[in-house]
Amino acid sequence: MSPASARDRLAIALDVSLAEAEQLYERVSPYFATAKIGLSLFVEHGPRAVERLQRLGANIFLDLKLHDIPNTVELAARRCAEMAVSYFTVHAQGGAAMLRAARSGALQGAAQRGLNPPKLLAVNVLTSLSDKDLRATGHASSPVELTLQLAQLALDCGADGLVCSAQEVARLRSVFGSQPLLCTPGIRFAADAQGDQQRVATPQEAVRSGADLLVVGRPVYAAADPLEAARLLWAAVSDT
Repeated sequence: MSPASARDRLAIALDVSLAEAEQLYERVSPYFATAKIGLSLFVEHGPRAVERLQRLGANIFLDLKLHDIPNTVELAARRCAEMAVSYFTVHAQGGAAMLRAARSGALQGAAQRGLNPPKLLAVNVLTSLSDKDLRATGHASSPVELTLQLAQLALDCGADGLVCSAQEVARLRSVFGSQPLLCTPGIRFAADAQGDQQRVATPQEAVRSGADLLVVGRPVYAAADPLEAARLLWAAVSDT
């Protein structure tokens, strides 16, 4: 894989303060094309966080995991598109009407601003959830089985891609082929602590399985040398 392609396939999860996020992205931007803004950063700073990181040249992955009634999600998706983000997320478990509303809102918002619509990524099963966790919430299916069910629903309703663990990527590719964009959080080197993630993989495992976009947070921003950690991740993807 070329160095440029490797950079395009890496997103840095900025679960830090806005000032820290800007400083960190400036440092690691040679290796990460995309900045992921999650709930904590967006709740604190809102669209300003998006604007500030876009000024640094980042593609924005707005990871709010929208999950509400269809009308509310449609309005939120429209605003996501108006902010010119590259990706945004919804929960596939919100159902067909909500997923279609998210797609509709994104198309409306992009058209209003004359922009390309952002990629709609459906979150299937959080990588923090184990089989035991799913059973506790009333699901008899395994993470893989539930992921496949929700993936089919999301893609049928117009999602561009799926957020899943790297452990499900190969199965999703075998079922759905090359078309959906597959995004994998829970990326760790073998020596890294798992933290609250239950279903993790190395960057090499994720790429070989067929993942398109790898999301990495704590292994970079909590590292003793974040720039070196970013370089090692980028090199691992480049060499795979």
